[in-house]
Amino acid sequence: MVKRENARWKLMIDVETENGIAVVTLGHGKANALDIEFCDALSKCFDELATSAARAVVVAGRGRMFSAGVDLIRASAGGADYMRKFLPVLNRSFASIFFHPKPLIAAINGHAMAGGAVLACCADRRIMARSGGRIGVTELLVGVPFPALAFEAVRFAVPARYLAESLFSGATYEPDIALQRGWVEEVVEADALMPRAIAAAQQLAQLSPEAFATTKRQLRQEIRERLDRSGAAVDKAATEIWAAPQTLRHIGDYVARTLKKA
Repeated sequence: MVKRENARWKLMIDVETENGIAVVTLGHGKANALDIEFCDALSKCFDELATSAARAVVVAGRGRMFSAGVDLIRASAGGADYMRKFLPVLNRSFASIFFHPKPLIAAINGHAMAGGAVLACCADRRIMARSGGRIGVTELLVGVPFPALAFEAVRFAVPARYLAESLFSGATYEPDIALQRGWVEEVVEADALMPRAIAAAQQLAQLSPEAFATTKRQLRQEIRERLDRSGAAVDKAATEIWAAPQTLRHIGDYVARTLKKA
């Protein structure tokens, strides 16, 4: 039986639960771009799932896009005031996913760029469709640093030997290269993506929920401790850069170039 959740955030995110697996489908505009409203919806969704009857979660995008990352058009138009309001909400959304206590599989059905790649990195396992676009973090090309948890999520997921190159180059990778470089654990044909992701979730759902949650907490404990020690200072510095006039101009120029190229 499929259970469709009824929640305030349902216009942006659809949740269907079947046989203990909650399938979360992101559906915010054409690109699932991260803005204040969508990030708030993500936080509410995953907070509710944490106490639901679901034993594991699969998250995917609608159509051909997983997530294009931060809505740079909205950010550029909103200016410094918007940036200062947005970044804490973005951080909360990442935290609700990265520290989610249940097994979480990212079914990367399309492009996962910048903040969208970070969102995927928050999952326990990433499975990507072979024709599903590209994945990578382009923040430095845009001219912005990573908030503390966003950086930690990428560092947790990507092998150390490829991390600096990925961050500094802003490169995005096709699925088979992403597999080689550790951005994803598995690549499958597009029509096999959701069945494979659900099967992976079902496998983890068979484990003791308490034992899994404890082990997951242990795996991420060092990150929690680093965030407790220095996360606030990193986020304060990052916010000042994101909200600076020269950064906003750079974002505007980047958006103009990207849209013209598209």
